[in-house]
Amino acid sequence: MEDRHARAITYLRLSVTDLCSLRCRYCMPAAGIPKRDHGDICSVEELVEITRAAADCGIRKVRLTGGEPLVRRGILDICRGAAAVPGVEELCLTTNGAALSRLAGPLREAGVDRLNVSLDTLRPERYAYMTRGGRLEEVFQGLKAAAAAGFTGTKLNVVLMKGFNDDEIPDFLDISCRYPVEVRFIELMPIGEGRNAQFLPAEAVLESNPYLRPLEGSGVARRYRSPGGRGTVGLIEPMSRRFCAQCDRIRVTADGKLKPCLHSNQEISLRGLHGEALRQAVRDGIAAKPERHHMNETGRSEAGRSMHQIGG
Repeated sequence: MEDRHARAITYLRLSVTDLCSLRCRYCMPAAGIPKRDHGDICSVEELVEITRAAADCGIRKVRLTGGEPLVRRGILDICRGAAAVPGVEELCLTTNGAALSRLAGPLREAGVDRLNVSLDTLRPERYAYMTRGGRLEEVFQGLKAAAAAGFTGTKLNVVLMKGFNDDEIPDFLDISCRYPVEVRFIELMPIGEGRNAQFLPAEAVLESNPYLRPLEGSGVARRYRSPGGRGTVGLIEPMSRRFCAQCDRIRVTADGKLKPCLHSNQEISLRGLHGEALRQAVRDGIAAKPERHHMNETGRSEAGRSMHQIGG
C-alpha cells in the first residue's frame, strides 16, 4: 500500500515491550521505568493479529523491537505467530544481545530470520558506564551463539556519540573487515534522553576512513565496504541526510498505538479492533504518514514518547 506521498509502505516495526534489561544513558532513565499492568500491554494474540492485519495491507517485513524484546514473556510465541502470518517474508529482531547466548537457538527455531544487535562500544568499562551496569562479554557470547544457531546477515547498530565512541570507529570498521556482519553507524536523534548526548554526523566515518568503497544502498542506509572486507558498513543519517522520502515503515507501540512516523505525535489506537476495522485502522495510519520530520528545524523530535516507549 502507498501513502499519500507515493511511498510503498512494506515494513512494520512492532514493539513487544517498553522494558529493558539495560539502562543506556541516551535511551532509558537511570531508575528505569515503572512496570505496567499486564493488561496495559498487547497480548501475544493481539500482536499476532496486528501483524496479520498489517500483512493484509501490504507489510512484508516485520521487526520485533522494545525496549528489549527478549525480556518479554512469550517472545518465542510472538515470533512463531508473526513468522507464520501469510505475506510476512522476513521476520527480524533488534536486541541488546545480553540474552542471546540463551535464546539465539530458540529464536531461530521460532522463525526469526535476522538479528540486529545494539553495540555502541567495544570497551568493557565504557559499556558498563553507558548501559549503567551491563557486561560486554554477554553481548560477545550472544553474537557467538547467534552465529552457531545459523543466523547470517547480522547487523551491529552503533549509535555515534561525539566524545564517547568516535575514537572507536576504526575498531568497528575492523570488525566489518574480519567478520561477515554489517556495522551500522547511526546518528543520534534528539528524542527522549538522547537530547542530552553529543551529536556526531555519520559522514565523520567517511572523512576519517576515505578508503571505504560505496556499495548499493539498503533501505535508508548508505553502504560501504573496506577493501577485502568480509562484511559491510552502513550509515544511517536521519539528521544530516534526512531520508524521509525513502521511508517505508510504520510502527506499533507495545500498548497498541500505530505511529505513522517515529517523530510525529500522531497515534492511532489499534487495541479492541478486529477484522476489517483493524485493517482499516492500519490503512488510516499508512495514509496519515507525514512527508518528513522537522527535527532539523526544531532541534527536537515531536514523537511525544521516549524511544524505549516507541520501539527502536
